[in-house]
Amino acid sequence: MDSMNERFRKHVAWTSDAPLGLEIDRAEGPWLHLRDGSRIVDMISGIAVSSLGHRHPAVIQAVKDQLDRHLHVMVYGEFIQEAQSALAARLASVLPETLSRAYFTMTGTEANEGALKVAKKYTGRSRLVSFHNSYHGDTHGSLSVTGRGVYRDPFKPLLPDVLFLPFDDVGALDVIDASVAAVITEPIQGEGGIRVPSDAWMKALRERCTKAGALLIFDEIQSGMGRTGTLFAFEGFGVVPDILTTAKALGGGMPLGAFISSDEILACLRRDPALSHVTTFGGHPVSCAAADAALSVLVSEGLPARALEVGHRIRGALKHPAVREVRGRGAMLGMELHTAGQTEAFVGKALERGLLLGWTLHSNTLVRIAPPLNIPWDVLDEALNVMLECLEETAEA
Repeated sequence: MDSMNERFRKHVAWTSDAPLGLEIDRAEGPWLHLRDGSRIVDMISGIAVSSLGHRHPAVIQAVKDQLDRHLHVMVYGEFIQEAQSALAARLASVLPETLSRAYFTMTGTEANEGALKVAKKYTGRSRLVSFHNSYHGDTHGSLSVTGRGVYRDPFKPLLPDVLFLPFDDVGALDVIDASVAAVITEPIQGEGGIRVPSDAWMKALRERCTKAGALLIFDEIQSGMGRTGTLFAFEGFGVVPDILTTAKALGGGMPLGAFISSDEILACLRRDPALSHVTTFGGHPVSCAAADAALSVLVSEGLPARALEVGHRIRGALKHPAVREVRGRGAMLGMELHTAGQTEAFVGKALERGLLLGWTLHSNTLVRIAPPLNIPWDVLDEALNVMLECLEETAEA
């Protein structure tokens, strides 16, 4: 029989010509254990998913308990299922009153698709506004409001009537008018380079949308669930969206997303026609049980506040001539190096030394850092020491 590596290379559809190809045996806490017996520290949390680390005991127990009750029984929203209802209630308890009702999906891009549909149906308008360098997912609707040509151009034509504005530019917001159904933005741009806008821009954006009658959608798929120092990043700006989308860390390692809004807004999906938006596996009871447990741990253990300390330690450690800048908020950080060659060499050297960091050709001088929020301090400190050594070794690359 072919080895695991051979089966992967023959039968799995790769998404790059040079996949990392790490053979994962198991994962626990901040560690990924490989088939060869070695282990590496996951400093990107499965791309901001495993914020509690891998296989948190509370999440595993919740999954096991739900498995003993039932799996899928009906498309989301038609049967009363305790796991879904408990999670929706817990989310409502930690969010502003205007974000009291959740529609569960499987993924983040599905959450954004649903949010865009709601905005069009609720307002009766068709125009959408997004921002340059944004990223909202790879399905057609989400891709249509993604402000990076490298993602969009191979798949045109996409949705019509989408306007892109410069990010964090108050003067550009005047074009948001009564023709706009929704404005969608990441409170902190992720794929666009870990860009944090000014408080003034966020407040002006909220005011402009309110004045124009356009719904404001915050895509917190990457920035949510405690990663930036508050449960959701919008709390740090003092601005509340009309629709919130979330996924990634929401499921505690299980696939789950949601778009969350008021009863008034989401009621538009119930009529003209009924079942205006349906999903077979969205809100899967096992994923909801895992998410309920993960959110309980996140709040009870004060992990949003711990994310601030994680970020403080990282920033304090990575003061080195090879580093142009460390930006972001909490434990959602980007380390900007000087050249693409240096960045590629640094990430490769770090992996050789047992650290998994984020780097892609689409942001080729940025190293993305997003460790578990509960990473043990000794593991984090050792990882930072290794990063400094790798910076020294690759500074001239």
